[in-house]
Amino acid sequence: MPVAEDIAAFRYGYGLPLPAGAPRGAKEMLAALAGPDRAQDMFPAPETPALFALFADAAKARVAFRKKKEERDEVRRRVKLVEAETEAFSRRLIARALASPDGFRERLAWFWADHFTTVPRLREHSVLTGDMSERAIRPHLTGRFADMLRAADLHPAMLLYLDQRSSIGPGSAFGKRKGKGLNENLAREAIELHTLGVGAQYSQTDVRQLAELLTGLAVDPARGAVFYPRRAEPGAEQVLGKSYDGRGLEPIHRVLDDLARRPETAQHLSRKLVTHFLSDTPDPALVDRMAAAYLANDTALLPVYEVMLTDSSAFAAPRLKARQPAEFVIGACRALGLRPQRMFRMPSRRFHTLLIDPMRLMGQEWGRPIGPDGWAEAAAEWITPQGLGARIAWAMDMPGNLEQVDQIDPRAFLDHALGTLAPDTLRVAVSRAESAREGVGLVMASPEFNRR
Repeated sequence: MPVAEDIAAFRYGYGLPLPAGAPRGAKEMLAALAGPDRAQDMFPAPETPALFALFADAAKARVAFRKKKEERDEVRRRVKLVEAETEAFSRRLIARALASPDGFRERLAWFWADHFTTVPRLREHSVLTGDMSERAIRPHLTGRFADMLRAADLHPAMLLYLDQRSSIGPGSAFGKRKGKGLNENLAREAIELHTLGVGAQYSQTDVRQLAELLTGLAVDPARGAVFYPRRAEPGAEQVLGKSYDGRGLEPIHRVLDDLARRPETAQHLSRKLVTHFLSDTPDPALVDRMAAAYLANDTALLPVYEVMLTDSSAFAAPRLKARQPAEFVIGACRALGLRPQRMFRMPSRRFHTLLIDPMRLMGQEWGRPIGPDGWAEAAAEWITPQGLGARIAWAMDMPGNLEQVDQIDPRAFLDHALGTLAPDTLRVAVSRAESAREGVGLVMASPEFNRR
């Protein structure tokens, strides 16, 4: 009979076995979330100025090369420094997922980074994506969504991804002189994806008015996000029936705060959380209770998580969600006992061949969602013939990469990796495996290991 703790390990974390000190039950999970970010302390990231310096150096070299003032090899050298730090971010993320006793925090960091999806347009942009996750997402996981929205939507990674620098107020001094116009990308995603949700009661006029309000925002390689008043559309803008006027970023902050506080936003975010953690067909009553907590607490997220975790379905079977490839691979690494420090010692080619490249074959290219709406949630999107074949192949092959795999007892590994979630049929199959490698592979290829 599955116990709640084992269900929670998969549903809200990266599976079994749980690290030492891992919280059990909703009360302990919420207390851990309210405490310090222990994973960030264990595996700290470089400070923002250092990352922006890498970005600026690579961007300058690329511009100089276009002007024939820089050699191609120098451009490649600087871009490789960016790529090395981008890879370090990936290793750090996996190490945190393996080591942190607070698995729910790590899963929330993944969820909200996906909610605010950014994909690097140029290779040097990738360090900014990592910085956004570190500085705009993680600090606000248990705080106010309004603060996260400001930090994420105004981060250079978002501005570059949605090409906000090309959005110029048509009536601005710069726009009149250059004949430039609006780019509505950021405005549309801020409304459709980040706050109200697709299908909410807004119009194209609201999108355009918000786009005009956002003009002036741009990215300077040396300074990060900047605001150029001469590029901003003059005058007040009307968004969802409310007027916004003022100097600099002040009206932009106000409109983002107002979008965050909308009832439609409360519903959209609550529905996404339930869909991600519990079911592809979320319970409307649970969504309503979470949305009410969100609005009653001025967009604070911890009360929303509390409603979800204390619902009768929170720790109950069946597990209806499919693990996404990244979750599956990281969960397998935990079950196999790969130490977090090994993520940093592994040669680059082996790191990609063993962990990152297989995710792409399973349907999830690391760090590169197809569109700004992030990764799909429906189980049918992940459990496809090709994706399932890649999972099974990796599961059967991965144990052979362990130095002492032949010394593992597959029956003990089954209990270690699945606990009370292991069905009798799988126990019989594992006990009859011809080798330790095959037995371990059967556990990781099983439906039970691939569900959450």
